[in-house]
Amino acid sequence: MKRTSFAQWPCSIARTMDLLGDWWTPLVLRDAFYGVRRFDEFQQALGIARNTLADRLKRLVDEGLLEKVAYQTEPVRYDYVLTEKGRDFYPVLLAMTRWGDKWLATEAGPPITVHHLACGHDTHAEIVCADCGEPMTPADTRMRRGPGFPPRLAHRPDVEARFAAQE
Repeated sequence: MKRTSFAQWPCSIARTMDLLGDWWTPLVLRDAFYGVRRFDEFQQALGIARNTLADRLKRLVDEGLLEKVAYQTEPVRYDYVLTEKGRDFYPVLLAMTRWGDKWLATEAGPPITVHHLACGHDTHAEIVCADCGEPMTPADTRMRRGPGFPPRLAHRPDVEARFAAQE
């Protein structure tokens, strides 16, 4: 069954889910942040089928989140290294971790903690405004059409209603 592509939708969440919207891809990226770099290491750490892992790694390389760097020539073998685009996914993983720790952790507590080396504390992700530094919540933020919103959709009644409700 072919899945619907969200790659052209006028929504960054939809486009991100188009790229990362299966359960293995964020886990491959998580393990890359843990320092996993080689195909067999990913396969062993995740218990993922080799063909599925090959597909996910190829997609992440093609999309520029990982880079293949040869570490052996006979036969050619590669490390998969996070690029700037890949490293930029880290706050997303931290936000997912915080939500999971709050809503899905057992009575024993979160399975993993995030330790901030700069201050020496265990911590969690916090979404704050890039301009004023205040926390961002649904009650004090609104979604508005941005400069990349397609003009052909801007005046559809459902779109106008969606954004009017935000004002």
